[in-house]
Amino acid sequence: MKQFDVAVVGEIYVDHVLTGFAKWPEPGEEVFTDEYVREVGGGAAITACALARLGRTVSLIGIVGEKEMPWIEQRLANFGVSSTGLRQSSGSTGVTVSVSSSVDRSFFTFRGENKKLEDQLANGSIAQQLAQARHVHFAMPLSLSLAEHLLFKLHGAECTTSLDVGHQVAWLQDEANHWTCSKVDYMLPNEREAKILCACDAQHFLDFTKERQWPSGVVKMGAAGAIMRSSNGALQVRSPYVAAVDTTGAGDAFDAGFIDGLLDNAGGEECLRRGCICGGLSTRAAGALRALPTRNELKQCYGESYG
Repeated sequence: MKQFDVAVVGEIYVDHVLTGFAKWPEPGEEVFTDEYVREVGGGAAITACALARLGRTVSLIGIVGEKEMPWIEQRLANFGVSSTGLRQSSGSTGVTVSVSSSVDRSFFTFRGENKKLEDQLANGSIAQQLAQARHVHFAMPLSLSLAEHLLFKLHGAECTTSLDVGHQVAWLQDEANHWTCSKVDYMLPNEREAKILCACDAQHFLDFTKERQWPSGVVKMGAAGAIMRSSNGALQVRSPYVAAVDTTGAGDAFDAGFIDGLLDNAGGEECLRRGCICGGLSTRAAGALRALPTRNELKQCYGESYG
């Protein structure tokens, strides 16, 4: 028996989210807003909290500074996420300033103690810890050596795996990392990231993954939904209509919905649908965590705002 449904691994941040701007500032220009949220952030924390909101048992693996540890533990506990996998360090937790509108966002980031994460994951006990989950999601750019160290062990422990490296241009451009993409069960890029990987659009990315015999091909397309390679061609699912307030973390919430489908052994279309609903509903409030949907909200969306 596995202890958790999902173990989520990645960098953890204190997010300072500013939204509600009437326009983007020009260089040297100052703009003002009354909308500000301080929140636990980073793709790993967002996906973990989103899965827990859906009723899944979730462990979060990462590094945080000792000063912020009590607040982060409490915030994760509010969602039901286990923080037993968090390592406390004497340094500073990473910080991200997110400037967001209803259609896009920009980030300014200080990595802090996250720079030590890869060394932590190379520890032999981590693979055993991760193997206690049915599914392991990496919300970070895995180095080739770390991928080789972990992925075979996890598959040997009958864990399914997924990877969302985020907008890490150097990693996406390095063809050596195609090996990692071929070994994870689900690679989950957005359109921009897929284009960097293959220098083509979303549809051709699916062909790209098939030619290289990657286990899957998925692309997140924001308000336009998501697309996935299938044995019968391409599956595409649109996102529900949402009056978006803040798109921060929407892709990470999609990951949670998609993984939730995988845990139920759902087909590709259903996994995409859950991902699109979770990603869309997550944009209803400022900050990446405040509007994450519950299981009941996900079900209600089928009959209300989702055709």
